[in-house]
Amino acid sequence: MRELVKAFKALSDETRLRILSLLMERGCCVCEVMQALDISQTRASRNLSALYDAGFLKLRKDGLWSLYSIDRDGMEKYFSNLVDAVRKALEGNKVVDMDRERLREAERVGPGCVTRMRK
Repeated sequence: MRELVKAFKALSDETRLRILSLLMERGCCVCEVMQALDISQTRASRNLSALYDAGFLKLRKDGLWSLYSIDRDGMEKYFSNLVDAVRKALEGNKVVDMDRERLREAERVGPGCVTRMRK
């Protein structure tokens, strides 16, 4: 029961739903999430952490970057069903569509991304 409560809490935030939607497209590092959602590094990291802690995401290192992606193999079946429900619910959402468009332009800019991205 505790896992389910944690999952629903993680999904009860607009930013986390938008991030989950991005990760349905492809794995992302923090700076790509920052660019796609036009949010600070702190906000992106905090929300990625919440989704990771709830069991929706996996993390892998790729050089300088920590890449987050949806953990379809490691999550419980009902978590996968929740992710599918989120995907269906966000179909055609204008904000999510704009996020995905910005993700196409996002770049992995390295450790200095925070100072370069937030002008």
